[in-house]
Amino acid sequence: MGAVTSEEPVYTSMADKAYAAIRDRLIMLDIPPMTAIDDVALAGSLDIGRTPVREALKRLEIDRLVVSYPRRGTFATAVDITDLAYISELRVQLEPLAARRAAESADAAKLGEVAELADALDRVDVRSLSRDELMRWDLHVHRAIYSAAGNPHLEDTLVRYDNLATRIFCLFLDRMVNFDSHVGEHTALLRAIGARDVGESERLAREHVLGFEKAIRAVV
Repeated sequence: MGAVTSEEPVYTSMADKAYAAIRDRLIMLDIPPMTAIDDVALAGSLDIGRTPVREALKRLEIDRLVVSYPRRGTFATAVDITDLAYISELRVQLEPLAARRAAESADAAKLGEVAELADALDRVDVRSLSRDELMRWDLHVHRAIYSAAGNPHLEDTLVRYDNLATRIFCLFLDRMVNFDSHVGEHTALLRAIGARDVGESERLAREHVLGFEKAIRAVV
């Protein structure tokens, strides 16, 4: 098993579909930072109308993934390393909270999903993953934990900041040594949540965020 595999998500609107697709391109830097956004070309590549694309871009501006300027157009935001401290300051508080809530209160179905994800990750040779596969595993694990936490407001907030952190990760990934270990760390965290070990879940989540910031700073 290599890349993350899942069924095609069910979207409630074309704007939602456009939002998810463009968001992923921005996070993975397939749309490079500070690149002008051509909504006509995007609509064509996604086989979606321009109106849903424009609606999606408005949402992505709230997420700080794009920025619009009067008479200049819309651009992918810059990836600014100075933002790392601000993002980490929030994530080091909220990621342990999500892990703790997941361990404390996730129902049996959610815990089952967490355990299955840990098993799947155990079967993956992380060192053999491509850059995109590695990043998608990272995103998938974090989102599973946020969902298991059972607080939609916490989930929305963490998804937004994890997206911004992932852009930084992607930017510096090629310079990092043993970058695969960052994703490998997830297994222990998922196992702790599945065992309802609240303290260990919280500790591992905090160490994971702090380790991420330290690894990025080491190569900047």
